[in-house]
Amino acid sequence: MSRTQQNATAGPAEEPAEGPPGEPAGGRPIRVLIADDQPLVRRGLALILGPDPAFEVVGEAGDGAQAVDLAHRLRPDVVVMDIRMPVLDGVAATGRLARELPGCRVLALSTFDMDEYVVAALRAGAFGFLPKDISPEELVAAVRVVHTGEAAVAPRLLTRLISTYVRAPQRPRPPVARAGELTPRELEVWRLMASGFDNAAIARSMDISVSTVKNHITSVFGKLGVRDRAQAVIAAYETGLVEVGGGG
Repeated sequence: MSRTQQNATAGPAEEPAEGPPGEPAGGRPIRVLIADDQPLVRRGLALILGPDPAFEVVGEAGDGAQAVDLAHRLRPDVVVMDIRMPVLDGVAATGRLARELPGCRVLALSTFDMDEYVVAALRAGAFGFLPKDISPEELVAAVRVVHTGEAAVAPRLLTRLISTYVRAPQRPRPPVARAGELTPRELEVWRLMASGFDNAAIARSMDISVSTVKNHITSVFGKLGVRDRAQAVIAAYETGLVEVGGGG
């Protein structure tokens, strides 16, 4: 049977088994569902991922509603989700998957770099997003990262998107849960994250170890009430910790 299964013939799948971070769970491939309203795009994504033994493309969906339905049936590890689709758009579909299948992680795709719907997708529960003009290698790497539960977002692209999104006039800045409880070091880690620094760069900037940075990040997530790095960056812009064009 072909590794890439068409949605019309896809059957029920077993519950995914857990495995070490970054590796296929239980030694099996990472199960991927592709959702895009353009058949050519779906086929291209399947051709990138399908031949790699680390992945198994278990189905393809042409709209968000079909993506949610197939995700319930096939239980993929990762859904590569286009944002703009008919019937149910990618943002709404992502929100449903986050609520109904929290173990199924969404990697959102957008045609445009400056697309506020991508930020909405992150809020809805996507673990990351990429523009559609990425290289095959970047797509493969992002699916692997999302599978581990980390955010697969290019820092510079994320910063541009959020900067554009929060520039809208008269946009209220919502309170962030327990933000006032952050220690000075946690606040600095949060600011550097929002400025596009990865963990190693934060460690160098603050002259601390990477493991200490990770501990601070875990604490920041808990106090802010956010799930991942992408949502923490959004919160930094919305609360004014990092200003548009101000570099923090």
